[in-house]
Amino acid sequence: MTDKLLLRALAGETLPTPPIWMMRQAGRYLPEYRATREKAGDFLSLCYNPELAAEVTFQPIRRYGFDAAILFADILLLPQALGLDLWFVTGEGPRMSKVTTEADLARLKPAEEVHETLAPVYETVRILADGLPTETALIGFAGAPWTVATYAIAGRGTPDQGPAHALIAENRPLFEALLARIEEATILYLSAQAEAGAEVVKLFDSWAGSLRGADFDAYALAPARRITAALKARHPGLPVIAFPRGAGARFEGVHAATGADCIALDDGVEPDWAAAHVQKDGCVQGNLASRHLVTGGDALVQETRRVVDAFAGGPHVFNLGHGITPDADPDNVTRMIEAVRGGVSG
Repeated sequence: MTDKLLLRALAGETLPTPPIWMMRQAGRYLPEYRATREKAGDFLSLCYNPELAAEVTFQPIRRYGFDAAILFADILLLPQALGLDLWFVTGEGPRMSKVTTEADLARLKPAEEVHETLAPVYETVRILADGLPTETALIGFAGAPWTVATYAIAGRGTPDQGPAHALIAENRPLFEALLARIEEATILYLSAQAEAGAEVVKLFDSWAGSLRGADFDAYALAPARRITAALKARHPGLPVIAFPRGAGARFEGVHAATGADCIALDDGVEPDWAAAHVQKDGCVQGNLASRHLVTGGDALVQETRRVVDAFAGGPHVFNLGHGITPDADPDNVTRMIEAVRGGVSG
C-alpha cells in the first residue's frame, strides 16, 4: 500500500479526505512563480530549462503541501517537437505555424524524433522525481490529440475550434492523418515521462466539448482509449487521468470508453449528478469553479465542502474544474485546502 493519497484514490480507494492538487497550480497567481519566470526570460525558456521548470513545480508544493505535483510544461511543446514553429504573443497567447495541407503534414517530423526537442522536459521530470516529498505524487501530462490538432490547424486558440471542424468537413483524411501523427507522438512523449519518473499521466482535451456525435467518439474518446492502452502495455499499473473538458452529459461512460483510471470533470457538471452517473464507474477528479479562488469568502468554503460531500461516497481527487487563474488570491487557496481537509467549517 502506497502512502501517496493520489495513487490510492486513482486505484479506486475511497478515502476519508480526498487528495488535493490544482490544475495550473504552478502559475502567475504566485509571486514566486513570477519571479522565476522573469529569471527565465520568457515562457518557453522556462519550459525548456529543467532547473527552473522544476523550481516552479516545487513552489506550490512547498507553499501548500498539495498531494501531487504536476510537471510544468505546455501542451504545445509536442507539436513544436514535431516541427511546427511556436511562439507566444504577450496578452494574446500561443501562435503556431499551421497544418492545413498535405504538404504541411509531410513537413512534420516522424513521431519518434520528438525526444530530441523534449529531452529537457524529461530532465525536469527526473529532477522532480528525485526531489519531491515522499508523500507527493508526480503527474506528467500531454494535450489530447484533438486539442493539439485544433491549435496546429488554426495556428492559435479559437473560440469554437472552427478551423479544425472546417478541415474535417473539407478533408477528413488529412485531418485524421494529422491526428494519428499527434497520437503516436503523444504515446512516446508520455511513455518517456513515465520512464523519467512520472507516476501518473493526464490527457488534457480542453476542446473536446466542441466535438459532436460520432466525431466525439472518434476524435476524443477513441484516441484517449488507444493512448491509455498503449501506455498501460508499456507501463503496467500507470494510472491515467482523462479530461474531456466540456463533455457535459457525455462524461457518463467515459471511464469505460477510454480505459482511464480517473475522469476529470469541469465545473459545468453538477457534482451530485456526476457522483451518480460518472463516479459509479471509478475515480473522479474536480470540480470547484476556479472563480471562487478569486472571490473567496464564505462561498469558497461552502462550494468546496459541497464538492467534497457530493463525492464522499467513492474515489475522488479534489481539484478545480479548470486551471487556477492569474488573478486568484493565494490566501484563498489556503482556505480551500483547509476546507477540504477539515480545518474550516462551512
